[in-house]
Amino acid sequence: MASGTGAGAAAADGEAPGRGRLITGVAWAALLLALWLWGKGGGAGPAGLSDPATGDVAAVGRPLGARLPPPLAPVEGAVPERVAIPSIGVGAPVVPRGLDQDGAVDPPPYERPGTVGWYGSGTRPGAAGAALLVGHVDTTTEPAVFYGLSSVRPGARVEVGGADGSVREFTVDDVRVFARDEFEPEKVYGPRAAGRAELRLITCGGTFDRAAGHYTANVVVSAYLTGTRPAPSGR
Repeated sequence: MASGTGAGAAAADGEAPGRGRLITGVAWAALLLALWLWGKGGGAGPAGLSDPATGDVAAVGRPLGARLPPPLAPVEGAVPERVAIPSIGVGAPVVPRGLDQDGAVDPPPYERPGTVGWYGSGTRPGAAGAALLVGHVDTTTEPAVFYGLSSVRPGARVEVGGADGSVREFTVDDVRVFARDEFEPEKVYGPRAAGRAELRLITCGGTFDRAAGHYTANVVVSAYLTGTRPAPSGR
């Protein structure tokens, strides 16, 4: 994990991992400033290649020009039940979440740091558009489900298991850290290629600002649909 990201930054300062606080309502509100942009067309880089970072974001070890598999055409989206990111050892349940009173995605309960939240009123994984999965980076005492998200690299596989037993396979093509004061919702939530089935995995990054009560950035992993496995017969 990058030394300046999430709970790792707290550890670097001589504090126990997870010393930073859980993502606050303010942080979640920043993530959901432009929900209306979901599902709308967006710009795209060269097909099958990872894009370079622009000046207003920081790339996290992204190899320029990395060869990636071709996208699969969108399929019928399934309600997600589990998500797996083998490269960082993540295998976690997914629960649908709505919006809180501040208009932000209501994250999984603090008592369930190993659970990932999916914006249930948005795109289903596998369907055209960008489906959003959010998870905590840490708690006050330990790393949480997306603690290692910043160490994911382009080409990594993400599997989303549906409640119907099907599996949607995604390939990571971009990992970025967006500073809170430079956060541009359309770059996070809008599909990178019109008509493509995409996935966003989001958690906190940067350092924990004690005065403000939140982290200074967000880690955003983007992936696109490259495979699907149907539900076992009989389900």
